[in-house]
Formats: sequence, structure tokens, C-alpha cells
Amino acid sequence: MSVLIVLLLVVAAIAALQGGQLHNPLRYRPCQGRLWRRAFPGASRKDISDFLSLVVSTFSFKDGDRLRFRPDDQLLGIFRAAHPHRRPSEAGEIDTLAQALRSRYGVMLSDIWHEQLTLGALFRDIQALRGKPAAA
Repeated sequence: MSVLIVLLLVVAAIAALQGGQLHNPLRYRPCQGRLWRRAFPGASRKDISDFLSLVVSTFSFKDGDRLRFRPDDQLLGIFRAAHPHRRPSEAGEIDTLAQALRSRYGVMLSDIWHEQLTLGALFRDIQALRGKPAAA
């Protein structure tokens, strides 16, 4: 019985150290800022950072994790990494992202949505709508 209590305390301590999040491989990536700058040389660091901050807040990551995401990361892949036991239809993250994109950038996610939509493709569409140069 005492072994079980110790085990539960260890699991609780690990969860507390990770900010309450379960193990997520995306959180342990090195900085991907160089990939973003290479994919979008005409975009400012602020534009990239603001976009990624919106995305990470939607998926309940810490803001400090924003540059761990790559331009070729798929939105559904990010959702599945963050919530491996939930289906996107059961969660509000995609809807929350759609609302945030609409209010911040005027982008209708439903107009460009497909299952393989990547962060880079979404950012490129946002940049194009704003009349800013985009690559990738």
C-alpha cells in the first residue's frame, strides 16, 4: 500500500514539474526559429512570434514553447500530440483557433481547412491576406 502512495506522489511531482502537462514530444524540441526565418524571410520576427503565440495558447502550451513548432507541423498533428486520447471533434481547440484567427487576422479557417493543413501554410495565407511578402 505504501508503495502505491509513493508512486502516486512521484507521478504528481513529475506532473507539477511539467506544468501539469503530460509528456509531449513537441515540448522537447530545440528552437525552430531558424526554420521559420528560412521559410518566411520576408516576415518579421514579431509577425512569426505573434502567430505562434496565438497557436500555442489555443492548444494550451506555454508561450515559451512557441518556437518549438515548425512550419511543416500539421494542426491536427499538434492537437494529437497535445491530446493523444481525444478526437478533434470532441475538443474546442480547433474552434477556438478558428475564432482567434478570425478576430486577429480576419482569416476564416473553414475556408482553407484540410486535414494536412500546416502552420506554415496557415501563416503564408495570413501573410498574403495582410499584403505582406511570404515564401514557403
